[in-house]
Amino acid sequence: MSAVTIPRVSLRPLQAADWPTVHGWASRLEACRYQPWGPNTEDETRAFTTEAAAAWDVRPQTRFGYLALTGDGGGRAVGQGEVHVRQAAHRHGEISYGVHPDLWGRGYGTALARALLAVGFGELGFHRITATCNPLNLGSARVLAKAGLRYEGRMREVMMTRDGWRDSSFYSILENEWAAR
Repeated sequence: MSAVTIPRVSLRPLQAADWPTVHGWASRLEACRYQPWGPNTEDETRAFTTEAAAAWDVRPQTRFGYLALTGDGGGRAVGQGEVHVRQAAHRHGEISYGVHPDLWGRGYGTALARALLAVGFGELGFHRITATCNPLNLGSARVLAKAGLRYEGRMREVMMTRDGWRDSSFYSILENEWAAR
């Protein structure tokens, strides 16, 4: 799968050598406060990027990890995102993303989410794409809504975090909704 470019953000396959860049935000508490992981040590970030990069060679491929860059791909790294195949037979996928905290509030999260949706619908042929976020993470909820996903509900206590059990807000978008945008 090639690089993907939409206005403001380009995606390129994540490489194991990207770990120092990813560690720039994965090591910060504000970047992972709603997650079950982090803040990462260097070894944890290195393991994550190595595993995500290796997923490009697994067949059938179900994980597509990207580094998000500003502009046409030659710019600054702004975050990382993934597209996962959840149910191939039903053409269902899921997106996840993270943006460097220094760049929050500048539209990069929305652009990254839209780029991941473009991969899911355009390259992978999904019918439905979902995403989740902690209900307390209002910034991520805004990103998902701006990217065109609809709130479907709240799943109770689905994830253990450093603060205890976490609920998840559940969002989705269908291929016809994406095409109509």
